[in-house]
Amino acid sequence: MHGSLVTSSLIRETTENESANEGYKFGQEEETYNIVAAHGYFGRLIFQYASFNNSRSLHFFLAAWPVVGIWFTALGISSTMAFNLNGFNFNQSVVDSQGRVINTWADIINRANLGMEVM
Repeated sequence: MHGSLVTSSLIRETTENESANEGYKFGQEEETYNIVAAHGYFGRLIFQYASFNNSRSLHFFLAAWPVVGIWFTALGISSTMAFNLNGFNFNQSVVDSQGRVINTWADIINRANLGMEVM
């Protein structure tokens, strides 16, 4: 995401005959991209109010988003293994106070799964 964001908002400081990457010198003070163009691109990429006007908040989001995703993935894997949680189980029907089964979509899906197992 960062690469597409930067390449879509680079300020052209080179000629057509040389690479756009030549416009950046290591350690330079001024920015080589336009934050307004990046704001517009990011707003079209995700949705309008998800874009950032501030360069620091944009870079914080780009750094924090994958980290949070990795944390939640690790949390999901460890909770599944540590507490023996095997996902949702919809094999039990909903029953009213007299013991009659109330048919739900889960019952239909379970019957379809049984049919697929038989085949």
